[in-house]
Amino acid sequence: MRALACLLLSYSLLPGQPLPGTQPLTADGDPVPRMLSGMQAYLERLSELSRDNRHPTRERLRTILGVVDARVPFADLEQVKTGARTFVRWPALDGVHAEGFYYRPAREPRCHVVVLPDPGSSDAASPAYAEAGCDVLALMLIDRHDTHSGSRELNKWTNQTHREWIQRMAFPVGRTMLGYEVQKALAGVDWFAARKPARPIGIHGRGEGGAVAFYAAALDERIQAAAVEDYFGEREGVWREPLYRNVFGLLKDFGDAEVASLIAPRALRVWPGGMAIDGPAKEAPGRRGAAPGRILPASMESQEREVRRALQLRPGGWLRAAGGGIARELGGRPPKGILPAQTMPDGESQRRQVGELVEFTQRLVRQSEKTRADLWAAIGPRGVADVFLKEVIGVLPGPPAAPAARSRKGMERAKWQAWEVEFDVREGVFGQGFLLLPKDQRPGERHPLVVVQHGLNGRPQMLIDASEPRDKEVYRNFAAQLADLGYVVYVPQNPYTGDFRHLVRIANPLGLSLYSLIRAQYGVMLDWLVTLPQVDPERIGFYGLSYGGKTAVRIPPFDARYKVAICAGDFNEWIRKLTSVEAPYSYMFTHEYEILEWNMASVANHAELAQLMAPRAFMVERGHRDGVGVDEWVSYEYAKVRRFYDEAGIGERTAIAFFNGPHRVDGPAAIEFLRKYLGR
Repeated sequence: MRALACLLLSYSLLPGQPLPGTQPLTADGDPVPRMLSGMQAYLERLSELSRDNRHPTRERLRTILGVVDARVPFADLEQVKTGARTFVRWPALDGVHAEGFYYRPAREPRCHVVVLPDPGSSDAASPAYAEAGCDVLALMLIDRHDTHSGSRELNKWTNQTHREWIQRMAFPVGRTMLGYEVQKALAGVDWFAARKPARPIGIHGRGEGGAVAFYAAALDERIQAAAVEDYFGEREGVWREPLYRNVFGLLKDFGDAEVASLIAPRALRVWPGGMAIDGPAKEAPGRRGAAPGRILPASMESQEREVRRALQLRPGGWLRAAGGGIARELGGRPPKGILPAQTMPDGESQRRQVGELVEFTQRLVRQSEKTRADLWAAIGPRGVADVFLKEVIGVLPGPPAAPAARSRKGMERAKWQAWEVEFDVREGVFGQGFLLLPKDQRPGERHPLVVVQHGLNGRPQMLIDASEPRDKEVYRNFAAQLADLGYVVYVPQNPYTGDFRHLVRIANPLGLSLYSLIRAQYGVMLDWLVTLPQVDPERIGFYGLSYGGKTAVRIPPFDARYKVAICAGDFNEWIRKLTSVEAPYSYMFTHEYEILEWNMASVANHAELAQLMAPRAFMVERGHRDGVGVDEWVSYEYAKVRRFYDEAGIGERTAIAFFNGPHRVDGPAAIEFLRKYLGR
């Protein structure tokens, strides 16, 4: 509390004289809550505006769901007996099976239906369809328990649902939990489509099964009718729902109306129900890490608005917001009555299905190094940079705002004067930080600029004049050290401080990320800084620790004005760090759900990002006892960078500096590296 009070006091000093060329900064108090609030409001506006400029295509939907792997052909269903039960399974992907029940009517079937009950619920639809004369495959979805969400070998367990557990490792390899289950449903459609004589095919889902049925019908025109129960509605609030519903870029081209338009003119029936699913279970001993999220019942008003939009996009009688199944549209009979519901199998079946998807996804992780190499060979570094910016990080729409920089004097030391600065980035979005200007600069003299970035939950002051022993130990007043040496130093306040993680959930459906916002801040920031008479625009460097190290490989490689980048306390075999179920320091076991980056494994790991700095200088600073990883992983990933620079004939422009310490700034080697390439 004392540290926070000191920080707030430093933000609340009476405004001093502004820096020449800027307006007075009069805002008081902590800027972080204002920054995060402005970003949230901006992203929510983009979500609402996204309805006006969507261009839905099946190929785009297939890509963002990750329905990109070849399905396995098969001749017939396999019967599996568990206790007194007999159910069926069929292959979907290599090593991945769907499991459920098969219902066959007494007479020759008139139609085929794939049924997807909500996880853990009873299945009343399948017997009814069988009574109506339909052949039925009822698919069991991965459930919302957390029994298998962890590692038996490590004895590390989470309270992430099975669905979130799989989503987390799938997202960085360009797959989703929804996409995997769409593949299982479509494997059932494949089997029905191969049957002779040909019969109409339909799909019916409820809750999570409704989402799977909805997307499957949009992607596969062999499905002639679809019923979607307890899912259809407005999607702009999807960020509040569980993490396993996160689809990167969904709202850029799709609300439910746009998905429905891909089903037209085939039949679609939608209706809301009263199902509500709470968020993740409370933490239990040894189990934590689940992301927040809750499924609320779709309101009738929300559904009606989306139905009206869908009918505006594709007029006609194909869409009905009414109860009931789809047997009539497929040529079957209306059921005379509902047969007894069958509870879907769980237990051992869930263990198998979760295990198969984990192994399939981990195999994609292992193959991703070759995937990236193939992409690099095909499109080259400029192409990789373009794909990474547009499809992994995401770029904010529209031009930046005029900076309208505001400033006031801050702390002063013998060799430098600090200024607190704010500037506009987008409507409601601003950047903030501290500028340290050497006092010994003569008129017309320009000094090198170094941007120094704090880590998670950090503040610029921690790098300038830390008041707490822990902050001094970690950051070592590194910005002040550089200013004492005569560098112009800028220390930004990044938004990964406080309650920020939900911003990633709002951003992802827009095809954006936290770094979309950070890059926009940095762009305007540097545009303004290079206009200052004290700054040499040809000598700009970057140093970032921890989350600031993440920034070091996501900002300077894409801005040619940076001549040096130093990644401290973060450089890693990042894809394994995100997805591993074998390493205890993997993000699979932590609460940091915002750290996931869509399809990054297919585009660029840390080595490829560092290579994008070439021919400019790049350095890694690594403490042997830094718990973010192990030296072996860091060394393996950096070896690829070193080889790349050596083979380009510029090996002297990269370095790795190990030191015998924990997660903190070290400094001496980094300062020497900055001096070598920036002067001073």
